[in-house]
Amino acid sequence: MHATINANPTAAAGLPPGAGVAKSLEFLSFTLGQEEYGIDIQKVQELRGYDTVTRIANAPAHIKGVVNLRGVIVPIIDMRIKFNLGVPTYDQFTVVIILNIDSRVMGMVVDSVSDVITLAQEQIKAAPERGSLLDTDYLIGLGTLHERMLILVDIDKLMSSPEMGLIERVAA
Repeated sequence: MHATINANPTAAAGLPPGAGVAKSLEFLSFTLGQEEYGIDIQKVQELRGYDTVTRIANAPAHIKGVVNLRGVIVPIIDMRIKFNLGVPTYDQFTVVIILNIDSRVMGMVVDSVSDVITLAQEQIKAAPERGSLLDTDYLIGLGTLHERMLILVDIDKLMSSPEMGLIERVAA
């Protein structure tokens, strides 16, 4: 399974860019364990089913390995392992979200993908203050939509963090 995501639904609907709800943001929602998360849809390149990866010796446990995606070697990160959410299982619902961050392609394994959710600014609440039980370094906030609550992840910040070891920052 793989699908290409159209990050601009207004263009897909034949509307000019910027048409529609003002100041709204779109997130791809996915699940890890019992929780639902969201990432900026504009960072998503495509969705794929989970395939076997080539393991890299001495890589951190959360880096499952690499795959060859149309000639590009793509590191695959298991978010269940990264977030310490128990032993991952790989089944027909497991999805690899292919991301494009800072011109670098990488994949993240999640339990399942739900849908694309549009949130207005007022539907996004600030993440709990640092010093709470949660590590909020990589959180944008909490998004609410009817009875749903999404943990909104700053995927740029998370994937470029030093402990990920995926993107080297160049000193200016």
